Amino acid sequence: MTTGSGNGQAVQAGPAAAPPAAAEAPESRRPGRIRTHLPSSPWLFLAPGLLIVGGFSLYPFVSTVLNSFTDARTLVDGQWVGGANYQELIHDEMFWIGLRNSALYVLGVVPLLVVLPLLLAMLVQRHLPGITFFRSAFYTPVVASVVVVGLIWVWLLDDRGLVNSVLGAIGVGTVPFLSDQWLLLLSAMLVTVWKGLGYYMIIYLAALTNVPRELHEACAVDGAGAVRRFFTVTVPAVRSTMVLVGALSSVAAFKVFSEVYLMAGDGGGPGGADTTLVMLVRQVGTGLSGRVGYASAISVVVFVVTLGLMLLVLRANRKEDR
Repeated sequence: MTTGSGNGQAVQAGPAAAPPAAAEAPESRRPGRIRTHLPSSPWLFLAPGLLIVGGFSLYPFVSTVLNSFTDARTLVDGQWVGGANYQELIHDEMFWIGLRNSALYVLGVVPLLVVLPLLLAMLVQRHLPGITFFRSAFYTPVVASVVVVGLIWVWLLDDRGLVNSVLGAIGVGTVPFLSDQWLLLLSAMLVTVWKGLGYYMIIYLAALTNVPRELHEACAVDGAGAVRRFFTVTVPAVRSTMVLVGALSSVAAFKVFSEVYLMAGDGGGPGGADTTLVMLVRQVGTGLSGRVGYASAISVVVFVVTLGLMLLVLRANRKEDR
């Protein structure tokens, strides 16, 4: 049915046609609405990691710091003694011997572990037949148990071991690798370097893959030899990795225990002359009469020194970046 309008046009009569109803979207997908979570949701995901870190790292650290101010012993709660343990450290000859040996270990091991793995990584980086075998061979000491490695080297360097047998056969005589104070410390450093070469080699291999080959080719075109390319291209490109290796090896060397303990014994070599700080912690703090408070004070000193080493390395790296 139609009706006439004032201007003469026909207009459809009847109920107005309703627009098609849009499908109602789910509440969570309506525009302008933000999906919310419980405030505790992130903490639920972090809880397992926080429990592990708190139970196995934070709590022992805080407990060690607090015990360092007490005279606690094994199975006996200690009384608060303030800084008496730290004052005793100043007059303890064995503490200074341990600090000296730990510092010498850092000076003797870290430069070698920064340079030698880099040279080794450059050597095995080449795509040569059978290079995979040599990569695996260099990395094998890393996965071997430090106890097994230490015992092998003890058998090699013993007065009746393979090395002294060879030296005796050529007329050199017996070398007291495990009975002389300084030779024993050098032998332990050798074991540490030998075992760590493969680990840091892998780190350098990852860094060398990011060095543009074009830079080496450009230097070669300019007449630069292998040594010059090493110092002008390779070293600047992996400098940050060298800092990382220096920091890791410094901390590990200062906290050395297994190598010296296996080669020097529980007494720390002749007269305890090769005792390190971590070995001193074990000697003082274990046993039924162990001085837990005094050993905790030594542990705090070890922590402070290792933290200082890390900060020195990072500060040196920042100065070079400027």
